[in-house]
Amino acid sequence: MPESLTDAELTVLGLVAERPRHGYDLEAVIEARGIRQWTSLAFSAIYYVLGRLESRALVSSTRPDGTAKGRRVYAATPAGVRVLADATRRALAELRPTYPSILVGLANSPALPGAEVVDALRTREAQVAERLAAIQAARAAQEPVADFVAAIFDYATTQLEAERAWIATTTANLEKNMATKSDIKRDRKDLYGPRAGSFQLVDVPELPFLMIDGKGDPNTSPSYQDAVTALYALSYALKFASKSQLGRDYVVAPLEGLWSADDPTVFVTRAKGDWRWTMLITQPEWITAAMVDEAIRLTATKKGLPAVDQVRFERYAEGLAVQVLHIGSYDDEGPVLARLHHEFMPANGLTFNGPHHEIYLGDPRRTEPAKLRTILRQPVARS
Repeated sequence: MPESLTDAELTVLGLVAERPRHGYDLEAVIEARGIRQWTSLAFSAIYYVLGRLESRALVSSTRPDGTAKGRRVYAATPAGVRVLADATRRALAELRPTYPSILVGLANSPALPGAEVVDALRTREAQVAERLAAIQAARAAQEPVADFVAAIFDYATTQLEAERAWIATTTANLEKNMATKSDIKRDRKDLYGPRAGSFQLVDVPELPFLMIDGKGDPNTSPSYQDAVTALYALSYALKFASKSQLGRDYVVAPLEGLWSADDPTVFVTRAKGDWRWTMLITQPEWITAAMVDEAIRLTATKKGLPAVDQVRFERYAEGLAVQVLHIGSYDDEGPVLARLHHEFMPANGLTFNGPHHEIYLGDPRRTEPAKLRTILRQPVARS
């Protein structure tokens, strides 16, 4: 059975087979040839790798100056040359699997808004361009180089140029799809794009929603977390079904909540244990009840989410409402709601006509509380 070498061991063995080298000489050639672009071989690891190769009699070391503290020079042994040849043939011929993290990122990209995916890919594109420029500069500084060194540089630059072209094509396609993809936040800015700091009247039409009910503090209630997880799982299942079955793609709408209580002042005082809630996510008009039933069946089967079977698909009409964009922590909403309830509504002859409604434009898992964006909406009637 051929002797197994790590990529780092094979690289170092090859370098000392070219000619005897000491540690600093190895570091210089590793840096000059850009070897760290394709092999994990830190300077601190060079002597460790040499020690492993020497313990297996694949390299030997001497001190040419004859002193006990002189610089140790390493060379490949005859056995090392044979192992090097065998391992090199395999490395050239075998197509080994790679596990680039970008594929994991792409697989999870539906969890991000399209614009964030594009921005992340453009950041990667800039890093690719920097690395490509560094490799080209390193080659230019060493010209003329041996054929095998030129081939290494060519391989690295070809891969980077291909990735840069792929990123350009991918971001262009994503931007094209974003322009044609349905997005309720973009398409209905009257409902999902209010201004911060000022109350606005809006007429909210009947819309289709996935909905689920519960009660209690959303920060501590397990049923609340189960409900939100179920809503998102079904919303993404419907998105993928719509794209594959109907050829119609869209951006999953933001999470919304209808909040009620026997005593409305608990929203101002933030007595969350007394809150009743209905969490909901609006769906495109072309989503049917049959598609929802199938999504519930498949999601319950595959993911075993406890609240999936509690989700219902209904249309909800809100009508006339007052709304405002609140920027900041959820717990800082109290003064805004107090102004709405006790100043704006009485001054404009408005009374309550439905549960308090919130629309969460920010993701609290990735956004600091001071930057959270929440639409506060109150259905009203004229008194």
